[in-house]
Amino acid sequence: MDIAPGSLAQRLRQHHGIEHATVTLLSRRLPGVPIAARSDLQGFILFGNLDAATLRAAAEDALARLKRGERMLAIHPNCGTNVVTAGLLAGVAALVGSGGRNRSWWDRLPGAILGATLAMLVTAPVGRWAQKNLTTSSDVSGLSIGDVITLEARPVVRHRVMIRSLRQEDARP
Repeated sequence: MDIAPGSLAQRLRQHHGIEHATVTLLSRRLPGVPIAARSDLQGFILFGNLDAATLRAAAEDALARLKRGERMLAIHPNCGTNVVTAGLLAGVAALVGSGGRNRSWWDRLPGAILGATLAMLVTAPVGRWAQKNLTTSSDVSGLSIGDVITLEARPVVRHRVMIRSLRQEDARP
């Protein structure tokens, strides 16, 4: 899928990739600490009980590693893309597997269950493909980590990680 460099979609994919890489590195450094994140056009918001300095260090490291070519850091097994992919594939397979309306609900149920189960067997590779090609990008050249701001401390710490375009910084007077 070709997405124009500099487009809003490409920017969101890049931020999503940096978010995944950051979460991966934090999970390795802080095993057992629950972490979740959500990307947007400004960067990403991370939910987790950790301090801003630790998050900044992980985000900087994640960005540097992506720039060095560690592309798989942009793919994460717990990404929402995987959940959506699983739901979509299982739902369509259950619908197809259940056959037409000429049979009773009870007669259609085994086909629906079989279809959904078979679909779930392929969701992991399809979800990884969707992340790699549709929802994340490991091409993060020209980006840098901006401010890391703690937004809320209760009940879970919430941080905003701003991602800047170096091209934009160069254009400033």
